[in-house]
Order: sequence, then C-alpha cells, then structure tokens
Amino acid sequence: MNLSFQEKSLWVMLASLVVGFGFYFANAFGAHATLAAHAPGQSADLMAPYVGLFIAAVILLVVVSVAGHIVIALAERNPQTDERDRLIALKGTSYASYVLATGVFLALTAAVFTPGNFIFTHVLLAFWVLAELVAIGSQLVMHRRGA
Repeated sequence: MNLSFQEKSLWVMLASLVVGFGFYFANAFGAHATLAAHAPGQSADLMAPYVGLFIAAVILLVVVSVAGHIVIALAERNPQTDERDRLIALKGTSYASYVLATGVFLALTAAVFTPGNFIFTHVLLAFWVLAELVAIGSQLVMHRRGA
C-alpha cells in the first residue's frame, strides 16, 4: 500500500492521540475511582492530581508525534499537498466539528448536574480527543477511497 506523506502523517497523529490520551484516560479514571473510594465527598473537586498526569500525556503525545514525523520525513521526500488533500482535510474538520459541538453541550450539561469539575473537564477533553480522532479517521477513509 503506497501512502502519501499526508496519509502517513495522519497515521502518526492517530497513533499519538491514542497512545497519549489512552494513557491519560486509563490512569485518570483509575485515580479518580481510588480518590472517590477514599474521600467520597471531596474527590469531585480535586483536580490537582490530574495536572501531572495530563502533562505526562501531552509529553508522550509530542514524543510519539515528533518521532513518527521524523521517520516519515526521512523516508518521504515529497511532503507537498494538493487540492485533494486540502479538500479531504476540510471535510474531516467539518465532521469533527459536529462531534466537538456535541461534546461541549454534554460537558455543559454535566457541569449543571454534577458537583465539582472532574466530569465537566473530562467530558470536554474526551470529546475534543474524539473530535480529533473523527477528523483523522475520516481523512484516512477519504484518502483510501480516493475522495
């Protein structure tokens, strides 16, 4: 399968998001469950333990992304985009905007009905990551279909 530079870049970003935020969400919800079990009334407002975890996830995302892009830049000498690539990126962003708008609505709803800010921030973050995954995934599908 002969992939363009843009497709390889999308695969790297997909892997980076899955690794970085997969790590974050797996650890954040485990830590939140532990906090909730030990301090039931206070765990909803404690966001400080997650800051370091978030920083670690972002660093992991950046490292995977940079390393992957270095590898594909060394292997691929033609990183130019054409009109088709720009149209595919625009369509992917359009699809992602619906997911993000839904996430913002659900996060605001969660903020109204739940105490603390854990649910609000994590619903917002999860839908932002999901929107990025939708944008990347739809672009990959369109590249493969030749759209």
